[in-house]
Amino acid sequence: MSPGPRPRLVLLDRDGVLNEDRRDYVKTPDELVLIRGAAAAVARLNSAGIRVALCTNQSAVGRGIISAAMLERIHERLREALAREGARLDAVFACPDPPGAPTTHRKPAPGMLIDAMRRFGVAAADAVMIGDSLRDLEAAQRAGTARCLVRTGHGARTQAEGLPASVLPVRVHADLAAAVAALLGEGA
Repeated sequence: MSPGPRPRLVLLDRDGVLNEDRRDYVKTPDELVLIRGAAAAVARLNSAGIRVALCTNQSAVGRGIISAAMLERIHERLREALAREGARLDAVFACPDPPGAPTTHRKPAPGMLIDAMRRFGVAAADAVMIGDSLRDLEAAQRAGTARCLVRTGHGARTQAEGLPASVLPVRVHADLAAAVAALLGEGA
């Protein structure tokens, strides 16, 4: 299940991994605040020739809290913030399903991850999911990819609650920067 030192595709959760998680959702572009070091970490992946795909549940759309158009504006702000540090996302997969009406794309289902691997022609053995919640790890396990948990966002609580055997092995890192350093063989 190890991706090796250089996976071909890194799948990223958004809230709690790239940007600060908010209990009341990121509802406007101004509420999107990158986690320190996250953009530089994505830039390092880009420089290493590794594809980066965002795979994010965004139930605020399905719950009627924000519109799909507002979600796109938020993601445009994310792209701009990353670009200021020389980073880019190669694809964005966002699932708007509310928890009560999930499709095969709402994590912990693996649909978004599978779509990303298909889009880039990458086998599960050459991909890794980096997330901050159990549902990220479960989606990755179901998709057959390696799994990293970051302690930002909900990650510290997810780790403290204990990881079920079904999602192991999981590499745990302080944040996205540390996870990327480990993936690139730079130490952590």
